[in-house]
Amino acid sequence: MENKKRNILVITYWSYNFALIQTYTLPYVKIISKNLPKDSNIFLVTLDKETPIIPNDLSEFNIKNISFTYHPFGLKGALMWLKIIFELSRLIRKEKIGVIHGWCTPAAGIGYVLSVLTGRKLIIDSFEPHALPMIEGNTWKKNGLAFKILFALEKLQLKRATEVICACEGMIEKSKEVYQITKQRYFFKPACVDLNLFSKEKIKNVDLIKQYQLEDKITCVYAGKFGGLYLEQETFDFFRIATDYWGDRFRILILTNHSDEEINTYIKNAGISPRHVIKEFVPHSEVPIYMGLADFAFSPVKPLPSRRFSTPIKDGEYWALGLPVVITKNISDDSDIIKNNKIGSVLEELNDVSYLKAIKEIDVLLKNNTRMELYNKIRPIAEKYRNFDIAEKVYKEVYGK
Repeated sequence: MENKKRNILVITYWSYNFALIQTYTLPYVKIISKNLPKDSNIFLVTLDKETPIIPNDLSEFNIKNISFTYHPFGLKGALMWLKIIFELSRLIRKEKIGVIHGWCTPAAGIGYVLSVLTGRKLIIDSFEPHALPMIEGNTWKKNGLAFKILFALEKLQLKRATEVICACEGMIEKSKEVYQITKQRYFFKPACVDLNLFSKEKIKNVDLIKQYQLEDKITCVYAGKFGGLYLEQETFDFFRIATDYWGDRFRILILTNHSDEEINTYIKNAGISPRHVIKEFVPHSEVPIYMGLADFAFSPVKPLPSRRFSTPIKDGEYWALGLPVVITKNISDDSDIIKNNKIGSVLEELNDVSYLKAIKEIDVLLKNNTRMELYNKIRPIAEKYRNFDIAEKVYKEVYGK
């Protein structure tokens, strides 16, 4: 690899302040920066509803944020992308950018267009189906314009990409089946976790335990959203069965930006008393200390066929804190890891019988192990499957000098 300045354009489909930028993009972009020649620059594209607040440490990695105002799919969204393509085409030529790095397939679709227009190399990161899950989850229609456009772009970007980094190892074979395209080589990089941030010191914070009156309680945590690719009412139906089983000993900790009204509707429909539920929305830097209050975690990804080929970020964070996880079936490699290592429970069906079976399995784990014993058993799973060392090796191979 030539040891001279190399500028890169990283395109995302998210707001800078969104957790997927903070946890699923920036840590890797910083690793990429370390593998580039001196004085190389990385231009990070984000779609923001408000002006992002950029920390000073980005400049240490020669990362520059390029922010555009976000508009959803539709006329304004189309105009937004026309503007973005025009301005980024100019930026690519002005800054002599040699590589366009698309993060996930929607953003990589725009990367594909820019790659064709400018002749620059295209790299796809975190490659997984995005159009198919929208059909499987009944969010889009198969004959709808949104699906047709995104699926076509997924196939085109895969064909053009010089390097493909998959989110799940099984995606390598799946991409051949879905898109009928075989690349010379693929890389595999799961959703890695900051093991220093999600650490033993964050478990059972005494002040927060007292604040939320969690002494002698069994607490289940879920950090994330509801709807789209995630279960909605089914999650709260699971919580209802848990509440029936453990009674007033059970508490539900939900870390989400959904409104109180939305959460209260789910609670009411499930027949859960509000006293069992704690709902907070905290900065990502504080998520570990809140997540660490729990005794086990819930991972409510919809068990759609294509979810076998994605990697939920939260599972690795749960494992890093030593939390047993209740997960739906056939999710990435995670469902099998949990089942084979007996560190949680897999929901084979979404009904009360399956929920109760999972709760009883968790109860056995909690009764037979102390919190620290569970940590010592589960933490190594995160160290093995979600360690940033995996990403370091991938980006060294892709961008190494």
